[in-house]
Amino acid sequence: MTHRTQCSRLSWLAVLALALATLATSTTATAAAACDRACLEAHVDRFLDAAIAHEPGKVPFERDVKYTENGVKLLLGDGIWRTLTARGGWRMVVADEATGHVAFFGSVREDDIPAVIAVHLTVKNGRIPTAEVFLQRNEKSSEGFDKIGYRWTETVPVSERMSRKELLRIADLYFTGMAGNDGKGVYPFSDDCHRIENGNNSTNAPTPAGETRPDPKTAEKYSGQWGCREQFESGLLHFVTRIRDRRYVAVDPERGLVFVFAFFDHSAGNTRTFQTPGGRTVSAGPRQPWTWQIAEAFQIRKGLIHQIQATMERVPYGMNSGWSSWEDGLSSRARDVAGGER
Repeated sequence: MTHRTQCSRLSWLAVLALALATLATSTTATAAAACDRACLEAHVDRFLDAAIAHEPGKVPFERDVKYTENGVKLLLGDGIWRTLTARGGWRMVVADEATGHVAFFGSVREDDIPAVIAVHLTVKNGRIPTAEVFLQRNEKSSEGFDKIGYRWTETVPVSERMSRKELLRIADLYFTGMAGNDGKGVYPFSDDCHRIENGNNSTNAPTPAGETRPDPKTAEKYSGQWGCREQFESGLLHFVTRIRDRRYVAVDPERGLVFVFAFFDHSAGNTRTFQTPGGRTVSAGPRQPWTWQIAEAFQIRKGLIHQIQATMERVPYGMNSGWSSWEDGLSSRARDVAGGER
């Protein structure tokens, strides 16, 4: 083979490799974009309807689908596939059109008992290779969300939309500011920021009749009567030792929404005693090691968190999500599992 022939062959191979790489990138982008908002929401509805009908065969699952409920890997047909009986009145969807991920928050009925459900599906080429469910079995929580739960369907003006990376950064400042809270962090809250947890107003709650609104500078524990910024600047959330396994599963720039699963650990013991920003020594938080498994959604506008809604359930201390390695399960690193690890 002559040198010229060899060079020509190498050039041809380089062109072929470039063409294949371009085709692969184009195919991936097309596959991700093939399921738009309406498509992703339709998959959620199909999933819920099939669960209520107790017929997983009505969902286009991949043959080797991975499915978990509350962090435990189950066989399709078990768990809520036997017990879910109806939808409730509240629903909210975070559609990640760029990646084919979709997250759902809503009220349901399990054996006709009110509950709250969070669902995360991955959609690829019209099929579902992964699905996870987090069910919080609490009647008051479900009824509360039905009454006050946000729907979040407003579109952000194109000129004000934030990038995926920036939305994730702002949302993660919430967790960074809460874990080991010292009142001195960066807290990106709007003045009207409000949070709903388990169907209750956990910020800006009205002061009960006959009581005085607690003063953040003298209170012994944080209050649900305070605003988002007041709670964080009080330093009284310090007893949240770490917020780990932060799995960001869906981001919706068009609506400015972020959906995340995580665990809140409270180590108790000597971590309950700490100093406030004003120098006072206080003790607060659970007296036993305590972990909340949590699903949380943020509405972000112009770099500030405006609304938050979350549902949480106590689980064994230090529990893993079923989707992470042991190391990632302990890490406080923000992981964009929908758009690629950060």
